[in-house]
Amino acid sequence: MRTGGLSWRQRSAAAARPGGTTGAPWALAVLALLLGLVGGVAVYAPARWLEPWVARSGHLQLIDSRGTLWSGSARLVLSAGSGSRERAVLPDRVQWRLALNGAGLRLHVHAVCCMHEAIQLDLAAPDGQPQITLAPHQSLWPAEPLAALGTPLNTLRPAGRLLLRTQALHWHWDGARVQMNGQASLELQDFASALSTLKPMGHYRIELRGGPQPSLSLQTLQGALQLKGQGQWQAGRLRFEGQASAQPEYEAALSNVLNIIGRRSGALSLISIG
Repeated sequence: MRTGGLSWRQRSAAAARPGGTTGAPWALAVLALLLGLVGGVAVYAPARWLEPWVARSGHLQLIDSRGTLWSGSARLVLSAGSGSRERAVLPDRVQWRLALNGAGLRLHVHAVCCMHEAIQLDLAAPDGQPQITLAPHQSLWPAEPLAALGTPLNTLRPAGRLLLRTQALHWHWDGARVQMNGQASLELQDFASALSTLKPMGHYRIELRGGPQPSLSLQTLQGALQLKGQGQWQAGRLRFEGQASAQPEYEAALSNVLNIIGRRSGALSLISIG
């Protein structure tokens, strides 16, 4: 049978060829549909998809997630790990916004309870290896939720405020190794414990410094409970040695705290990690 000068077989063969006039529009339509579906999933992926990823940290969870992967909010939960009954929900919600930034991504995170400005992280892989850069940041957090992180904090039941400052923090992965540069500090202000009637016990600073061997230091700024220590990351593990003691007139009031912080050796409490 012939129609318009071409047989049925001729028209079928023409449609099947790469330059065919009938098959190409259908193929383009299917391709456009698939690209649209992929783009839609990427743009409108629900925020709750982040929950299992955050839970992998072992100590953080997101609940009541709202919005999308790119712009959403949730409640942040601290816990001692999988199966633990200890948990604390951070006051107010945590909001985030993720956007393209050149060849990488830029993430803004704002904890309503504790930040005047959102924290900014830039994620990139210019040489095929991941890099994370944290912009200078300052925020003030409650110390009470730390009790949910497990021993010994769940016994100490800390109270007070945590002032976090960061400066030029940068992480670069080279295969399985990670290099950290920059510095950060955490001040424990008006620090107190449920184990002592002395409130506050003191004011302390923990400093983190990057480099070939990142270091950690602990010092007392003021207070009846005296804390000090030094540590370094070696082969990816923190090794820290320090000690705690009480001013003589406060030894009785701080005895329970010293027993929990470290291993007692006379008037001292020896702290060892790693």
